[in-house]
Amino acid sequence: MSLTATPTPGAKLLNPQDHTLLMIDFQSQMAFATHSIEAVTLRNNAALVANAAAGFGVSTVLTTVAEKSFSGPMFDEITAAFPGQAMLDRTSMNTWEDAAVIRRINEIGKSRIVLSGLWTGVCIVGPALSALDQGFEVYVIADACGDVSAEAHDRAMDRMVQAGAQPMTALQYLLELQRDWARTDSYEMTTGIARRFGGAYGLGIAYAKTMFNAHEA
Repeated sequence: MSLTATPTPGAKLLNPQDHTLLMIDFQSQMAFATHSIEAVTLRNNAALVANAAAGFGVSTVLTTVAEKSFSGPMFDEITAAFPGQAMLDRTSMNTWEDAAVIRRINEIGKSRIVLSGLWTGVCIVGPALSALDQGFEVYVIADACGDVSAEAHDRAMDRMVQAGAQPMTALQYLLELQRDWARTDSYEMTTGIARRFGGAYGLGIAYAKTMFNAHEA
């Protein structure tokens, strides 16, 4: 059987309107024991995700666990991207078991859930498996998650992928939301986020623009 290709995106690709992003427990106490990823890299990747979501208008839920009594505030890099947005504080390790969070997810009403946060094996596995069980599509931004060891993070990612979650990276998330450099309304924003948080790729953008006034489109 022959197939006919068409210039259309695959159904599994994300766009800014089709999902809810959950940023979970990016807090000091959780970060202190995170060793699967360096703290600087984790904060940078979390900032990249937050700025991408805020810039593209993605429906985003920010949630903490025991903020006042134990775990501390959410990373400044995240809250700065969402000024004035309330944190949904929980007692449950599994975000999906918190009534206020679920109420907000149902208000937003989207069938795709994108997860990032600490720790991968507890506070990300819980909502990932729970959402999958209820028929949601789940994506996990692997390098905007972390755990107490590389083994803990990797096994958690394995477990979620085996259950049907789709792994991706922070930079991949940003570029998937943009997806076409001809989209000039978000071009400067996307390249600006990449320049600030995109590591070597961001340096390349800065170099090309400064030296040659280069442009992707």
